[in-house]
Amino acid sequence: MTGWGADAVSVRFGSRLALDLVTVTAVPGQVTAVVGADGAGKTTLLRCLAGALAPSAGAVRRPPARRIGYLPSGTGVYVDLSVTENLTFRSVTYGIPASAARRHIGDYLERTGLDAAADRLAGQLSGGMLRKLGVVAAMLPEPKLLVLDEPTTGVDPVSRADLWWLIARAAAGGAAVLMSTTYTDEAARAARVLVLDSGRTLAEGTPAEIVAAIPGTIAVLPGPPATAEERRLAWRRAGAWRLWQPPPVSLPAAAPSAAALSAVSSPAAAPSAVSSPAAPLQAASSPADSASAPPSPAVSWPAAPSSAAPSAAVSSPAVSSPVGAGPPGRRSELVTPDLQDAVCVAALRRELDAAGPFGALGVGDA
Repeated sequence: MTGWGADAVSVRFGSRLALDLVTVTAVPGQVTAVVGADGAGKTTLLRCLAGALAPSAGAVRRPPARRIGYLPSGTGVYVDLSVTENLTFRSVTYGIPASAARRHIGDYLERTGLDAAADRLAGQLSGGMLRKLGVVAAMLPEPKLLVLDEPTTGVDPVSRADLWWLIARAAAGGAAVLMSTTYTDEAARAARVLVLDSGRTLAEGTPAEIVAAIPGTIAVLPGPPATAEERRLAWRRAGAWRLWQPPPVSLPAAAPSAAALSAVSSPAAAPSAVSSPAAPLQAASSPADSASAPPSPAVSWPAAPSSAAPSAAVSSPAVSSPVGAGPPGRRSELVTPDLQDAVCVAALRRELDAAGPFGALGVGDA
């Protein structure tokens, strides 16, 4: 995939690793969203792409500085200049001809509703108007790479719609747009998504690819998680609890002992082996079938001693129980997952892989 971006970029601030081998590509004509919580490394990555920060390792692919539009995490404008003065100063800095600058400024101000505040100091604008002014200023030079650090955070729904019109217009004009956000519903609009967690890549791909990669199922619980396993695999969303149900873990069977094999080969042992509740396939066998043919070793291996620790795949309702299992009257409902669910599951898988019995068993690796 061609475009601007970062290849295996790492950034250190003293002893702290802010980015760890992160790769991202911003394709011309598309919007790429970087998603993550506060402290995930979004701003650090975008600063590297904009040329405001040199990475400690890795390579950055970006156009010349004059062909980069950048909205930092701050205002991105001068608060002691008016709206028009900010945009005029930006156009002069980038060497935009005066006639073209006036045309673009007038167009953007009218479309975003900033024309009524054209002579107002930027420091006197509302939060939404200030962010729109910052995005317009970043778009003025018609950049090849447009880098926007959380452009929609903290703004009202109407301003968010205006900002997305600007972002879509930049991409339609051929710019590669790389934006960060904490909103997964916004990220779902992007062509590609990079999810960061503590400076590392948690997931990457199109929104559909990330959702399709969820192993197992997602269910809505009828109430708070009832067990420790459910609490470990559940999260709260829109006033309800959602539970990730990983695919069951298949553990290798222990080799049968010599005594067990001897019991299998003995005709006298066959009836008791078939009638034993511990036989794995007891429900599928009948006494008549057992009398006519000796049972197979797979059917009649004795159960493990009661002192043995049970398998996590068997003992954990969150891992192997079907939807609706649990206390009487407690039923769950399967839901179709979206990008927010996929991000939550990706975070859970990382935690389980790092520590805990589920991680040790490889839950979620399917």
